[in-house]
Amino acid sequence: MHELLAEKLIRDVPDFPKPGIVFKDITPVLESPEALQQVVYLMAANAESKGADVIVGVESRGFIFGVPVAMALQKPFVLARKVGKLPYEKIFEEYSLEYGTNTVEMHTDAIKPGQKAIILDDLLATGGTARASARLVERLGGTVVGFGFLIELGFLNGREALPNYDVHSLITF
Repeated sequence: MHELLAEKLIRDVPDFPKPGIVFKDITPVLESPEALQQVVYLMAANAESKGADVIVGVESRGFIFGVPVAMALQKPFVLARKVGKLPYEKIFEEYSLEYGTNTVEMHTDAIKPGQKAIILDDLLATGGTARASARLVERLGGTVVGFGFLIELGFLNGREALPNYDVHSLITF
């Protein structure tokens, strides 16, 4: 396989969003059309190989990757949003992350029973956000056929929170 252009572009930002956290900044990847196109292509190929019927993007950077993947595969795109952002009837799941807690929501009509979903986000850390998003899909009658991440922080053991799922990460730190 060719070299992954994004790997050289991701930069570390120490003490963001709070002291002790080293933030993996993907904005240089987004500013490179070649790197972004490569990432989207690889995520789309993974989603297609899993037979996904629907692409779920987790707020907010999962939207950046999920929309072009959905467009490339001509599949519906579903939002998994932070609490209070969706206007229609919704369900929610609370989760823990490496520096606090949060809640993710999905519209009650976003996933149809029996649909196979792949969940995309920029980063797998502790796995809390991903696990909560999977629970939303499953509560709506869908099946999670996998996860796709640009980055995985292996030292945080996020895969352990997703033991029964296929997890595909393009870069592991």
